Amino acid sequence: MSNFRTGGFQQLPIVVRNLLIINVLVFLVQMLFQSRGLMLGQDLQGNGISFEDVFALHYWESPKFRWWQIVTHMFMHGSVSHIFFNMFALWMFGRILENFWGPQRFIIFYFVCGIGAAFCHLGVLTYEFAPFHQALIQYQQHPNINDFIRIANIYPIDISRAGAGLFLDQWQMQPDSVKFASESIALLKTHMNEATLGASGAVFGLLFAFGYLFPNTELYIYFIPIPIKAKWVVGGYILIELTEGLANSAGDNIAHFAHLGGALFAFILLRIWKSRVRNNFY
Repeated sequence: MSNFRTGGFQQLPIVVRNLLIINVLVFLVQMLFQSRGLMLGQDLQGNGISFEDVFALHYWESPKFRWWQIVTHMFMHGSVSHIFFNMFALWMFGRILENFWGPQRFIIFYFVCGIGAAFCHLGVLTYEFAPFHQALIQYQQHPNINDFIRIANIYPIDISRAGAGLFLDQWQMQPDSVKFASESIALLKTHMNEATLGASGAVFGLLFAFGYLFPNTELYIYFIPIPIKAKWVVGGYILIELTEGLANSAGDNIAHFAHLGGALFAFILLRIWKSRVRNNFY
């Protein structure tokens, strides 16, 4: 491993350095749009189209879904802590892997893991939304206020964000109103508009690759006073993500199966490369 280049920012390998720059710049643009309430336009209903609406990843049946979000969501983050830990991991593991593989193989690996994570996340959403889709189809045939409240409570859907308190009061006074029935359908469909953003899927793929290629390298984890081998760190992290993903706790806004998808595609790609070229994995 004598070809590893460590040191200042200028000595970072080219792909990792550019990924760090792009992620930080996109995050600054996000913060600018949020702080100033800037919009990229309006939809057909006159609602503002935010930066996240266009570039974060949305469920494929959401009206906000665009094909390029499969890639662009990887350069967006929800908070300072979110981007810090992702970029720290990219710097920590990415520079080693890029020096080991070279820039071309590294960038292929990074995007395969990130895009693969997105498809896994969309697949899980498709499974989770299946009963909601069925309920929505039935509701659209006979929309009424009682079924609207029932569906909103089951899944659950935070209808309060759309000013539903006043909406419900008005609908109760005009229960046969076609206008309120149509609006209720639109409100229910907002359940499919949650955005997913972050480089975590690609970064998790990097973490998996590091543990796969250098399993006995010792790592220091915060609050643990002894070094732990990379293979145990990666294995433990995968177990935690799987447990949290299956638990599907209320209020958990972390895309655990996207992380696991990044690891899955990392494993597949590593096995393909290993079968083609016998590298010295250690």
